[in-house]
Amino acid sequence: MKKFSDFIVNHSILIVIIALIAIIPSIIGYNLTRVNYDVLVYLPSDIDTIKGQNILANDFKIGAYAFVITNNSSNKEIKDLENKISEINTVNEVISIEDITDVSIPVSMLPDKIVDKINKNNSTIIMVTFSGSTSEDSTIEGIRELRNITGDANRVQSMSAMVVDTMDLANKEIVAYVLIAVILVLIVLYFATDSFVIPLVLMMNIGLAIIYNMGTNIFLGSISYITKAIAAVLQLAVTMDFSIFLYDKYNYLKGKYKGDTKKAMSEAIVQTFTSVSGSSLTTIAGFLALCGMSLTLGRDIGLVMAKGVLWGLITVITIFPSLLLLFNNLIDKTKHKVIFPKFKWLQHLAINKYIFIVIIFVILLIPVIYGNNHVNVYYKLDESLPDSLPSKVASKRLKEDYNIVSPEFLLVDVNLKGNKLDGLVDKLNNVDGIDLVLAPSQVSNLGIPDSILPDKIKNIYKTDKYQLIILNSTYEVASDELNNQIDLVNNIVKEYDSNAIVAGEGALTKDLITISNHDFNVVNYISILVIFVIMCIVLKSASLPVILILVIEFAIMGNMSIAYYTNETIPFISSIVIGTIQLGATIDYGILMSNTYLDNRRKGKDKHEAIKDTLGATVPSIIMSALCFFAATFGVYIYSDIDMIGSICELLSRGALISMITVILLLPSLLLIFDKLIIKTTKNMKGCVN
Repeated sequence: MKKFSDFIVNHSILIVIIALIAIIPSIIGYNLTRVNYDVLVYLPSDIDTIKGQNILANDFKIGAYAFVITNNSSNKEIKDLENKISEINTVNEVISIEDITDVSIPVSMLPDKIVDKINKNNSTIIMVTFSGSTSEDSTIEGIRELRNITGDANRVQSMSAMVVDTMDLANKEIVAYVLIAVILVLIVLYFATDSFVIPLVLMMNIGLAIIYNMGTNIFLGSISYITKAIAAVLQLAVTMDFSIFLYDKYNYLKGKYKGDTKKAMSEAIVQTFTSVSGSSLTTIAGFLALCGMSLTLGRDIGLVMAKGVLWGLITVITIFPSLLLLFNNLIDKTKHKVIFPKFKWLQHLAINKYIFIVIIFVILLIPVIYGNNHVNVYYKLDESLPDSLPSKVASKRLKEDYNIVSPEFLLVDVNLKGNKLDGLVDKLNNVDGIDLVLAPSQVSNLGIPDSILPDKIKNIYKTDKYQLIILNSTYEVASDELNNQIDLVNNIVKEYDSNAIVAGEGALTKDLITISNHDFNVVNYISILVIFVIMCIVLKSASLPVILILVIEFAIMGNMSIAYYTNETIPFISSIVIGTIQLGATIDYGILMSNTYLDNRRKGKDKHEAIKDTLGATVPSIIMSALCFFAATFGVYIYSDIDMIGSICELLSRGALISMITVILLLPSLLLIFDKLIIKTTKNMKGCVN
């Protein structure tokens, strides 16, 4: 490591030049990385609902669909609109009531409940199917063209329309996220550091690490919009410590080596790498634990953020030292007194009232656990978006005017005919909450032969393998009523065809709920186990890792319980990832304090003197780190109109402060209480008990 650090300090100009050149391919990679705006694409490919979506796309050419609500249109106007829509390259079929009545079938022959779903209150619904899937680029472009043709985006309802709105809103906000985070972190750094220039140099280094990380996402193929939105902010929040630690070491060693900047920097690189490599491993492990999710969105976030921490570590021992040497004179000329307080009152409180503090935390444990276990979570994807977005306006209108809430698709064997198919339809019609069942048999039952139906009507309900039954549920997606209804429908249809599949947004969301609930436990267990093992190695102790994890887990549960007691309903993804990220990112506070305490005990200090010196040395650093984390995420929470992003940042910003308070107050108390146990179960601590 010493040879490496010497190389860095002797070639600082070259390293800065290479770092700047590397921005170019990173920006190209960033721009070429595809972004997914549909969370449902991250469901496992082997579940029935995803198989059903693939059958709809490949066999029925219904990769995605949209409802267009027309206003006060004549038959000719509807046909003209259909023709214009048909010209969109990605559109497969365009169907309205005119396509049925245009083949000498009077409207009076159609059941009222069918007519009411497509022609009501001087408006008509046109169904548009797309050959591409919900979030494919071709479908997204098709929705944009469809909105242009209709002249009113509020009249086009589909999951793809929601994806378009999510994309537009996220792309509009993402630059603001980074700017807000940078400004707020800079404010914290100006108070916490001793130079007016050093915050800018710190931010320059982190900025390069973020650019490299986002640019190398191209090797992952694609990332989610959630990852794209929070990755830069999270990377800034969790890796800023590395740079601050190196700068502090460099400052100290400059005095020790009497201004020999190269020698001081070389030693600072060695010491920094030794100190932060362990803590960076816990952070990386926390993010990689997300890869254990069945919902592959976790892998998406986990890989990008683990890679981001690694880039942060690489730049802090290569580029940042080079920048410090390059701007050394300017940094020295702009020195100022550190305004950041020492928070000695917190230190006195933690030392003098440690028994009282433990009692308080024990009392809080019951409401904290209860609140954590009863947090309200929502899974309806459009619930995270503002009500004013066109897709949500259209959905509301479709519900209010036509009572079309949750259309679902049943894929059954094409050979299921006659009485069996009629019996299935009859049973489905008797299910509470289903007000419409459209099946191929109903067409022939109306006395309408297949021969007079246009191909686009026949193609939409039958292939050589499957026939399609369309249901309309009046229950909301992700509601308990719809989930129970889907279970019932699934049981009914399996009686007639054991290989039948229930597909559609409601069924997909139900699977999302089931998988997410499973992922919540798996991810938490994996992150705790992996981080525990890493801390055992880093701290060389059997007891300290247990104490540290209990402290941070209390902070995590406290964070989640606040959401419960404030009647906040959070998006499902927040409930899954927050514990792992908070554990991985803030366990470092405890590692820093524990390592310092062990060092003081090895020096022969008794436990009270050791904890006093430990708090004096670590509290300012822990508070500064937590405030940087808070600043980077809190601004995004305040600004974002996408609750899926805002909620994660709200929980992270609050979690940073709660972890900070818990580590500063509870951990010292536990170190004092369990001092003998810690000494006996930690390597190289013999002779420290007194």
